[in-house]
Amino acid sequence: MLRVFRTSAFRLTLLYAGIFCASFIALFAIIYWSTARYMDRQLDDTVSNEIAEIESDVANGSVASLQNIVSGLTLNSPGFFYLLQDHDGNVLAGNLPAMAPIVGIIDRAHVEIQDRTLSLRGKGVSLNENAFLFVGLNTIELHKMQRAIARTFVWGLIATIFISLLSGAFISFAMLARVEALSNVSREIVNGDLDRRISLRGSNDEFDHLAVSLNTMFDRIQGLMDGLRQVSTDIAHDLRTPLTRLRQRIEMTLRKADDVASLRTAFQATLKDVDSILDTFSALLRIAQLETSERRAKFTDVDLTDLLRTAIELYAPMAEEKEQSIIEKIDDGLTIRGDRELLLQLFANVLENAVRHSPSRALIEVGARRLVDGTVVSVCDNGPGIPEEMRTKVFQRFFRLEPSRTTPGSGLGLSLVKAIASLHNISVELLSNEPGLIVQVRFG
Repeated sequence: MLRVFRTSAFRLTLLYAGIFCASFIALFAIIYWSTARYMDRQLDDTVSNEIAEIESDVANGSVASLQNIVSGLTLNSPGFFYLLQDHDGNVLAGNLPAMAPIVGIIDRAHVEIQDRTLSLRGKGVSLNENAFLFVGLNTIELHKMQRAIARTFVWGLIATIFISLLSGAFISFAMLARVEALSNVSREIVNGDLDRRISLRGSNDEFDHLAVSLNTMFDRIQGLMDGLRQVSTDIAHDLRTPLTRLRQRIEMTLRKADDVASLRTAFQATLKDVDSILDTFSALLRIAQLETSERRAKFTDVDLTDLLRTAIELYAPMAEEKEQSIIEKIDDGLTIRGDRELLLQLFANVLENAVRHSPSRALIEVGARRLVDGTVVSVCDNGPGIPEEMRTKVFQRFFRLEPSRTTPGSGLGLSLVKAIASLHNISVELLSNEPGLIVQVRFG
C-alpha cells in the first residue's frame, strides 16, 4: 500500500490536485469578491435612491418637514432604517439610535434596535445646517448568504482534495500493476525464459507502445542468444576437424618422421590448418568490429564503377580456371559514400561465392545501374542457387547449406557481407535467377 504513495503517478496527481485547488481558491476569491461588490453597490444604489426621494419631497427644507417625512417613512417602509438628528446628536425622527454624523457610505455592525442586533449598511447626508439624515438597510441576510457561499466552497474544496487523492491512488494502483507486469516479465526473461513476452491490452497507450518496444528488444536478445548458441556449436564443429587433424599429424610426425623432409612436409600441412583456424577467428573479429559502427567516421566518396571492375579483375583468374565467364554491365560514373576497403570486401565475397558455387562454363553477370531512388548492384549466376527458405539463414555466422560441413570454408562470407551492408545502411537481397542466384545490393 505504501508503494502507491511513492509512485510518480501519485506524486503527479498530488501536483495536479494542488494546482487545481489553487485555481479553485483563486476562482472562489474572484467570485466572492465580485458578488460582495455587486451586492454592496445594489444596497448603495437603493439607499441613494431613497435619500434622493426624501430630498425631493422636502418642500422648503425645514427640519419640521424632514421630521414628518422621516416619521412617515419609518412607519410605512419596512426593511429601511432611518435616522434624522441635529448636529448636536439629538434624534429628531427615525428608528435608529444617535450616531456620529458621518457623510458618505457607512457600515454599522451590531446595532441594537428593539432587542435585536442588526448589521446595517447605509449612507449619511447633511441636508441643511441643522439636520443629518442616515438611511440604511439590514445586511444580516447578505452576510448569511456570503457565509453560505464560503461554507459551500470549503466543502467543495474538501471534496475536491478527497476525490483527487482517491483518483491518484486508483491511477497509481493501475500504473503500478502495469509496471509490475513489465517487471515480472523482465525477471522471468532474466531467469532464462527467453520465450516470455509482455502481453498487450490493445489500448494503444504508452504502456502498449513500451511493451511493443520491449518485446522487440526481447526478440532481438533471443535472436542474439540463439545465434550465440548456434555460433558456439558451429565453431566447435568447424574447429574440431582441423584441430583433430592437427593433433593426429603432430602425433604421427613424432612417431614416424625420421628425416628433415618429412618434418617439413608435416609442418607445412600443420601451418595450413593453423592458418585456416586463424582466418576463422580473424573473420569473427572483423564482423564484431563492423557491428560497432566506428568506421562510419571514415566514410568518403567512392567510385563504385571502378570498385566493381577491380573486384571483377581479382576473381577473373579464378573464373577462367573453371572456364566461367564474367559479364560486366556497369554504368559509368557511379559514386556512393562509404568505406572503399569494406565495400571491395563485400563485392569480393559475393563474387567469390558465385564463382566457387557455380559449375564449369557458368555465366556470371555483374550489373550496376543508377535508379531514381538509388543505385542497384546485382551479381547473377546460373549455379545451383539457394532454396527460398534458406535465404535468410545464410547470413548467419557459420551457417552452411551442407549439413555435413565437409567442404572448405568457414561459413562467414555472407555474414561479413551482411555486417558491411548494415554498417553502410544498404540492403542485400537474395533472389532466384531460375536457375541460379541473384545477389542484389541496393544503395539508398
